[in-house]
Amino acid sequence: MAPSKRDRPIKIKLIGLLLVPLISLIVLWVVTAGVTLADSLRMRTYKTLWSTLRQPADALIVEIQRERLETARYLGAPTAANRASMNAQRLRTDAARNRVHKLATSEESRSATTEEMRADVDTMLAGLKRIDEIRGEVDEGFADRLRAIETFGLVNDSIYQMHNSLAIINDIPIYQQSRVMISLGYAKELLSREQAIIAVTATSRMTEEEHKLFTQLVGHRRFLIDQALPELEESLRRMHVNLISTPQYQRLRIQEEQIVAGDRLGPQERRAWQTTSDEITNAFQRLQNEAGSVLAARAEPIADAIVWRAALTGNLGLVAVLASVLISLWVGSRLSRELAHLRQAALELANVRLPRVIERLKKGEDVDVKTAAPPIQTVGRTTEIQDVARAFSTVQSTAVEAAIGQARLQRGVAQVFLNLARRNQTLLHRQRTQLHSMQRNTTDPEMLEELFRLDHLTTRMRRHAENLIILSGAPAGRAWRKPIPMYDVVRGAAAEVEDYQRVNVLPMAEHALDGSAVADVIHLIAELIENATVFSPPHTQVTVRGELVGTGFVVEIEDRGLGMSPEQMAELNERLANPPEFDLADTDRMGLFVVARLAARRDIKVTLRPSPYGGTTAIVLIPSSLIDLPKDSDLARLAAEEVTPEDIIYAPIRQGERKPEDQPGEEGS
Repeated sequence: MAPSKRDRPIKIKLIGLLLVPLISLIVLWVVTAGVTLADSLRMRTYKTLWSTLRQPADALIVEIQRERLETARYLGAPTAANRASMNAQRLRTDAARNRVHKLATSEESRSATTEEMRADVDTMLAGLKRIDEIRGEVDEGFADRLRAIETFGLVNDSIYQMHNSLAIINDIPIYQQSRVMISLGYAKELLSREQAIIAVTATSRMTEEEHKLFTQLVGHRRFLIDQALPELEESLRRMHVNLISTPQYQRLRIQEEQIVAGDRLGPQERRAWQTTSDEITNAFQRLQNEAGSVLAARAEPIADAIVWRAALTGNLGLVAVLASVLISLWVGSRLSRELAHLRQAALELANVRLPRVIERLKKGEDVDVKTAAPPIQTVGRTTEIQDVARAFSTVQSTAVEAAIGQARLQRGVAQVFLNLARRNQTLLHRQRTQLHSMQRNTTDPEMLEELFRLDHLTTRMRRHAENLIILSGAPAGRAWRKPIPMYDVVRGAAAEVEDYQRVNVLPMAEHALDGSAVADVIHLIAELIENATVFSPPHTQVTVRGELVGTGFVVEIEDRGLGMSPEQMAELNERLANPPEFDLADTDRMGLFVVARLAARRDIKVTLRPSPYGGTTAIVLIPSSLIDLPKDSDLARLAAEEVTPEDIIYAPIRQGERKPEDQPGEEGS
């Protein structure tokens, strides 16, 4: 069976099967390398974020804290000196704010941040406008001192919110330390707010709301410090522990507890508070700057290490992927070669070995199973393929043994056909001999007519017996040594048909048929004429004509029956051109098989085609090698004789040929 368009070679299917895990491995490698490389790139952005956002924003926080403190002092004691100090600080705050705005909106900063980060940066920039609002209220004298402190705190809160968004990038340790440092920076912011509350109450008592806010700030700051210190790495934690262990910080805690307890600070105590808180604030700021510089310095080497690790991991993964691809292709190619070799062996078995054995068996040769069907050899060591090869070898041996057995059976059947046919021929020859004797001794016309019909029936029986001989592959019993005119050959064939009266044999040119082929041609034409008479209405005639053509002599048998379909005619022509093996179950077309066998034996071409009268025309082309011109004396003698169908049947006898009665009898067959 020919492969369909949707069939695919097994090599493609094997490659497709191997590509599934390979693609998964490649995807896994790409994802791993991409994640590692992304971490490295994010580490490299830390320095950019520090220089364009974190560091300028920290400087702005310091200036805002100072402005808040100067504003609180001015609101607590609105003197000219405090006013001048506040205005000077405003200029420094504006300079820091402008620098933050410029760097935060730069292309470098925007490219280093995500959409979420940029949203927090924009929120921070918008919050800086509150500074101008509170300044206006202070200058107009409408500002509430607690609201002023909280407004500056809201501005710094937006900046710290931006810091937190910049630190939430990854779970890399350096980013974790950065988040802790932001918490400590916010603790410094809370201390600055405490300073502002103390400063704003320099000349008056602390209100209940201010006291409550101060208490919250103190508790919140201490909580942030206690929470952040354990999360710091050793070096950074030691720096902050050293700070909170100083006498100044302990004195600050004592003063905070006094204020929380409700004790009012005197002028000297306020100055001591101010000095201590300034020292602690400045120390916190120095630690913030130092820690930020340390983390920024660490970011680039860590990023380089991650890059190298990503490159190493990626290269090793790539090598593993390439090795997997090569190994998979090698395994697939090897398996494909084994299967291809097995396929070639199977095709050779089906298309070469078995047909060759069958052809030898048809010729009657003896075939050795081991020699004709050697075991199929495989090129690989795959167990399943070797099992399939052994199975094919077993099938091959079984098929050859079956073919040998079938050939023996066919030879046995042919021998049976031959023996039966020879025995029937012997009996028929004896019967014809007895009929001839009765015809010579009978003078009654009616009795002679009956004897003639019986003789004609015997002739037909002889032809059917010869069919068995032909099916067995042996030559027919009749033989001629000299050429016989084609007209006599055709009339002799027509005389062997039951309805010979319906057969109209037209005159033909004076050409003769080689004697060795006369018996086969008579038998062939008789079978075709009989088919024409059987498959046409009884009242119609069957016309037989012949003429010499360029490649031989053509005999046309034309009936006026119902004809046949184009498909059926094409099938019959194929059988006539290429006679198949005789099937014992297909006895309905035995005559057609006999015609095909005789035609193949004498290289005669038999073709069926539609007749112009609606029936079928059988064309018999006898090759030129079998056509011969008879001697003039034979033609003259035959033309002078009055020839009847009976004479045609016995024409070889009158020409001195061997009589059918002289052929071997039962003992000879």
